[in-house]
Amino acid sequence: MAPVALTAKAAKQVKKVLSKETEGALLRVAVNGGGCSGFQYAFDIVHDREPDDLVVERDGAVVLIDPVSVEYMRGAHIDYVDDLIGQAFKIENPNATASCGCGTSFAL
Repeated sequence: MAPVALTAKAAKQVKKVLSKETEGALLRVAVNGGGCSGFQYAFDIVHDREPDDLVVERDGAVVLIDPVSVEYMRGAHIDYVDDLIGQAFKIENPNATASCGCGTSFAL
C-alpha cells in the first residue's frame, strides 16, 4: 500500500489543472509549518522532480510529495470536493488530531 493515495476524483482534477499548464507540469503537495492549527498543506505546480520525492500516480495523474511531508501525511488520501462552499483538494489525514474550517490547516 502506498504511503499516500490519490482518489479518482482528485486524479481527474489534477489532470484538468495541469492540462492548462506548460508541458511537464506536476503537482507538488507539501506540509509546511503555519496555518491556524500548526501545519498547513501547500499545493504548487512544478516542473522538476527531486530524486527523493514520493511519486503518487493514478489514472495518468502525478503528484509529488517530499520525504519530510510524507512523514506527516502517511496513510492520507488526497481527494477533491465540490460542495456548496466551493471546490478544493482535501486531504484526509489519519495523523491529524485537529483541523480548522478551511481544511488546509491541521494539528498533530
